[in-house]
Amino acid sequence: MKNVTVTLPEETALWLRVRAAEANRSVSSWLADVVEGMKRREDDYRVAMTRALAREPRKMAWVDGRKPTREELHDRAGLR
Repeated sequence: MKNVTVTLPEETALWLRVRAAEANRSVSSWLADVVEGMKRREDDYRVAMTRALAREPRKMAWVDGRKPTREELHDRAGLR
């Protein structure tokens, strides 16, 4: 573990102490969990984005070998 000094406005520090106390935890451990959760979400996002960008684009199947018209693309009859 590494110690880090953080300077907060008094009102924010009070809020932080109350939140940690509500969770029956120290400010240090409560804040560590919050920051670790943020890091985990960022890491998960980065992995998902890398995976998505590595995928091959999907090939579109054209109608009868031709591109669909604008009307065919925007036809919402199936949704009515």
